[in-house]
Amino acid sequence: MSESGEYRYLPARMAERLRGIEIGVRRPMDGSNQGLHRSPAFGSSVEFAEYREYMPGDPIAQIDWPVYARSDRYVIRRFHEDVSIRCYVLLDVSGSMGYKGTGTMSKIEYGSYLAAAMLYVMLQQSDTSSLITFDTQIRSYHEPTGSFVNLRPMLLELENLTVGKEGDIESTLHTAAELIKGRALVMVISDLLEEPDKIIRGINHLHHDGKEVTLFHVMDPTELNMPLSGLVEVVSMEQQSRLTVDFDRIRESYLRQLRLYLDQLRAGCQKIRADYIFVDTGMDVYDAILQRRKIG
Repeated sequence: MSESGEYRYLPARMAERLRGIEIGVRRPMDGSNQGLHRSPAFGSSVEFAEYREYMPGDPIAQIDWPVYARSDRYVIRRFHEDVSIRCYVLLDVSGSMGYKGTGTMSKIEYGSYLAAAMLYVMLQQSDTSSLITFDTQIRSYHEPTGSFVNLRPMLLELENLTVGKEGDIESTLHTAAELIKGRALVMVISDLLEEPDKIIRGINHLHHDGKEVTLFHVMDPTELNMPLSGLVEVVSMEQQSRLTVDFDRIRESYLRQLRLYLDQLRAGCQKIRADYIFVDTGMDVYDAILQRRKIG
């Protein structure tokens, strides 16, 4: 937190821009708190859903008597129960997220801004949100909260993050599917440096457990465009190994494989109805949030 009292990754100007943005879901959600979103259950909210025939044992008070007067039929009016979303923001803190090339910030910094913004948006629309960090395993977990007071520890954790070494996205997503009970919205923020089929297997586990999944794929412009040339010594940020690379010789092959990798990720997400959003660290975080709003 700065001397002015602002959170590093949720400054006042950003919070002000985010007010009024609503994130929706397509899949039914669980819960009992009144919110903006549709539950698979029927309850007693103000939005009428449908009629059904009266059955023995139904409360007599629920019979729609005006309909009976018109049709001589006993029917019950059913209403959709509105509930709040439980949103879990999973932020990758593996070593590769510490990379900063030609972008305005490192991938972990961008991911932290994105995570803070999403946590805030969900709370300001009367939902609950949770922050989970991971690399090879889950590193930290915050219980979902609907309170801005309880948002503070999550924002402070973002300010004190240190990146780890290796990452294991598939394993983490399988663990998250077991940790997060019931229907919920899961947002994964990562550079996704893993084979696409492994990532999709992890997402598919979440999907089959009733979760709605959004994948924010964060990359640096250097990773996208490969502007380097000549012989350059590169260091793996996760394994610390060194390799001398002739970028003039590998650029074409690299860009071809990158396109294939991105296409596989998009197609895999589309197949299991997960939302895939590509962002680079030069993109305004607000614009990234708007991309997710258009989906809901």
